[in-house]
Amino acid sequence: MSSPTPEPPDTIPTSQPAPRPPSRLRRWLGSLAALVIVAGLAGGAWYLIKRSNEPAAGRGGLGGASSTVGHAAARRIELPVTIEALGTVTPLATITLKPQVGGVLTEVLYTEGQTITRGQLLARIDPRPYEQALMQAQGTRVRDEAQLEAARVTLARYRTLLGQDSIARQDVDTQAALVKQLEGTVITDRAAEAAARLNVEYTRITAPVAGRIGLRTVDPGNTVTANAATGIAVITQMNPIDVQFAVPQDRLPDIQAQLAKGEPLSVKALDRTRSATLDTGTFSTLDNVVDTSTGTVKGKARFGNAAVTLFPSQFVNIQMILRTVNAIVVPVTAVRTGPSGNYVYVINEDRTVSMRAVKRGESTVDEVAITEGLQVGENVVTEGGDRIKDGARVQLQGDKPVTAPRAGASGPRGPRGEGRRQRPSSP
Repeated sequence: MSSPTPEPPDTIPTSQPAPRPPSRLRRWLGSLAALVIVAGLAGGAWYLIKRSNEPAAGRGGLGGASSTVGHAAARRIELPVTIEALGTVTPLATITLKPQVGGVLTEVLYTEGQTITRGQLLARIDPRPYEQALMQAQGTRVRDEAQLEAARVTLARYRTLLGQDSIARQDVDTQAALVKQLEGTVITDRAAEAAARLNVEYTRITAPVAGRIGLRTVDPGNTVTANAATGIAVITQMNPIDVQFAVPQDRLPDIQAQLAKGEPLSVKALDRTRSATLDTGTFSTLDNVVDTSTGTVKGKARFGNAAVTLFPSQFVNIQMILRTVNAIVVPVTAVRTGPSGNYVYVINEDRTVSMRAVKRGESTVDEVAITEGLQVGENVVTEGGDRIKDGARVQLQGDKPVTAPRAGASGPRGPRGEGRRQRPSSP
């Protein structure tokens, strides 16, 4: 019996070659190339960082050039110790002219803005009503004085009769009382007459002080009243004149010490830009209390103001000299402040700078005293200090810049600065 024949499969498998793994040499070469690339990038980055830091750390400028800075030499001078403050011009007297009596303003005898003297007649009020009142007071006084004189004569006769025992004492006493009464009436009449005469004088408005008169507020022909709120003009005393300013409380001992010596303290009034001196005066007095909100005391200086350069309520800069000290000074812009305190950049002979700590003392607007850390004659950086560091190389203002030779510029040069090219010799 024969065995069954197996059926052929539906698909016949096709043989394919297996993928070959990469060789070890190719993997090693790829890793080496990647390392070379990373190393090149790291080297380029390091080079760029070094080049960017080199001008700031080494030579102090961009592209290897030195930074140009301003400089000044430390010098020894008599430095004035001053107080700088903002002051307000205050007149010694500001007076509003107010009529003392009412009436019609008949004359105005001043010009607006005129400089007047004390006692000068400025305006007139119609005096006729007050002159009539004065005449009435005078008549009353004369009448009462005549009655008083008659009463005194009668009293003298009564006393004579009383000595002869021809009259009662009661009549004498009554007449004496009448004399006293009339004497009081005459005193009252004289007071009324003086008041009427004073009212007549009040119709003439005169200047109580010398100064500058302001704008006119009332024209002639208007009726004015006594003690009006506005008045007819304002007079301001211009010379002398005061300036009021604030003094730091720390300066009070210096001021009091100078005042105790009897030495006047010189004070200058400067304009808004501090470029011109308006007037020079002397310190006058201090207030009696310290302002707790500002820690200052109000002070006052007096100026002659002969040229009328100071105007009331004007703001001026005050400079008061307390004393002078012998010190080494540099410009204020040379001193800088860092985490460790004040310092300056000292310029060495090789045009490098060294940062040096200093201790500052008294100062003015332009100069500051150096008590420690600096010697006379040493040069310090005043301008451009924010562009340099310790050890940087600098160029001083006024020095000629040094230009480095251009690369590849060797060899003879033509008339126009171009290098001559040699022709090849023909064979």
